[in-house]
Amino acid sequence: MAGFRIVTYNVNSLRSRLHILIPWLRRHRPEVICLQETKVGDDKFPREEFTALGYHVVFRGDRQYNGVAIASPMAPKAVRHGLEDGDPPDEDRLLRVDYPGFSVVNTYVPQGRDRDAPQFAYKLAWFARLRAYFERSFSPDEPLVWCGDLNVAPEAIDVHDPKRLRGHVCFTPEVWEAFARVKAWGFADIFRKHHPDEARQYSFFDYRVPKAVERQLGWRVDHILATAPLAARSSDCWIDMEPRRAERPSDHTIVVAEFTA
Repeated sequence: MAGFRIVTYNVNSLRSRLHILIPWLRRHRPEVICLQETKVGDDKFPREEFTALGYHVVFRGDRQYNGVAIASPMAPKAVRHGLEDGDPPDEDRLLRVDYPGFSVVNTYVPQGRDRDAPQFAYKLAWFARLRAYFERSFSPDEPLVWCGDLNVAPEAIDVHDPKRLRGHVCFTPEVWEAFARVKAWGFADIFRKHHPDEARQYSFFDYRVPKAVERQLGWRVDHILATAPLAARSSDCWIDMEPRRAERPSDHTIVVAEFTA
């Protein structure tokens, strides 16, 4: 397997971000791009925009919420949707693609809404289901990438104001522990592998916060993780702020991980 780059991007409505995404793909040509919150039904997915660039694209989405997609110049060997455990399948939140030599699992983890809301309990249960999914479907010795909008900032340096934000559904001990249990199955955080102590590196900037990008009032909730065979080959991971500064941006930006041959 040759070296490759994998990208994760919560587009917050794919059709509204094509003016950002398609030129970015033309310039950078990543081998795999994982999208979340596409917010488009499968019958309206803009497949032609990707095929015109030479990308095979697979997807599953709703008309208004959620939605995941993976695109690559490589043809997929196999595609699977959802957690496959008999509970609500959430096929528009998890997408697995097997490529020659490695697999990719792209997830849009539930946000949780409020710690007292049923959606928060569902989020914690979703992480537990995800851990079981990896146990059933893979071995930590296999080359696997897990990425997406995971709706967790795992460390204090992953948010701009940890004291004030502690207790938020994406920055609270219950979620840290739930995420850590999945990670402990056999994943390394590729960004933190290469930037272990680097603060003010964020992938999400709330629309509701005035001049959030300029003031660096962000969160690192978009992640790329890999099992040991791929983590050992990772050469860098970085956050590209250009898409967040573009006209009519998503509230998230692009994260890129690079792997050597």
